[in-house]
Amino acid sequence: MTKILIVAPSWVGDAMLAQPLFMRLHERLPDLTLDVLAPAWVAPLLRRMPEVNEILINPFGHGAIKLRERWRFGRGLRDRNYDQAILLPNSLKSALAPFFAGIATRTGFQGEARFGLVNDMRELHRHALPLMVERFAALAEPSGNIPRFPIPQPKLRVIESDRQRTLRKLGLTLERPIAALCPGAEYGPAKRWPPAYFAELAVKLSSAGYAVWIIGSAKDIEIGAEIASASGNRAIDLCGKTSLDEAIDLLSCAALVVANDSGLMHIAAALDKPMLALYGSSSPRFTPPLSDHAKVIKLDLPCSPCFKRVCPLGHFNCMMQLTPERVMQSVGDLRIGRDKLV
Repeated sequence: MTKILIVAPSWVGDAMLAQPLFMRLHERLPDLTLDVLAPAWVAPLLRRMPEVNEILINPFGHGAIKLRERWRFGRGLRDRNYDQAILLPNSLKSALAPFFAGIATRTGFQGEARFGLVNDMRELHRHALPLMVERFAALAEPSGNIPRFPIPQPKLRVIESDRQRTLRKLGLTLERPIAALCPGAEYGPAKRWPPAYFAELAVKLSSAGYAVWIIGSAKDIEIGAEIASASGNRAIDLCGKTSLDEAIDLLSCAALVVANDSGLMHIAAALDKPMLALYGSSSPRFTPPLSDHAKVIKLDLPCSPCFKRVCPLGHFNCMMQLTPERVMQSVGDLRIGRDKLV
């Protein structure tokens, strides 16, 4: 039996893009036991991936190295007898626990001064592997090998009884086809389509026969309330009212998803939902939605993508000029089966 520990990214979307790596490892190693070290907020996502055996909660957030605490944590992993650790973050801190655990092979890309901590160091060829999912998948291969193409698309499990429980808890029904709006993007406001635009789109979708749900985390409560109010409450605001598990259940009910470049966008793609993915400051050339049912909407202005948290020019044209009318027109480009929920 081969045992591998994956050190997962801290962002939900990035963790979603790690699943093809997990798939490939199981393909290469039929006797594999695959565990993942991840922050608690990423764990609900990993539980939906059949490739994952066990999730170990990473207790260390951003900030101080806390070397002694990481030494103790790593020593506590020694009895698990992992053959290899694969480090997806490029930070020095992500390499400490596998090193202290004495894992023989510690694989990762060149990063923050971690020579010695990572003893299977890989050089990242950015032009050859432009997508994050390709870079992660490359780490499944022996050193010097390119990832196996085509790289599979992520796929999340949905359990019907859990989904029904979530619907009952929130008092929701599926009497009309569901349009899910995901207005958040944790990285910063430059990735977020304006709330007023989401509200206008909600009105148009409601008039077209959809029940409109606004889905987001507690950080999106203010945005969700603004959208619901501006839409004349034609959209149901669910921001901050669900766990990540419940948000996944709700997205699995959708006939249509409209999302910023965010973790929920990647989740909707992994659920294979018809989706419009809105890009402004970021680029689908790096982190696209990995689904044949997703359509990217972007303007390709000279100033974008800038990859900034806030528009450095102050006008935010990459999103302001992406009108609700244009997005609504793109809904017609999607193949949407209204009677098919999953």
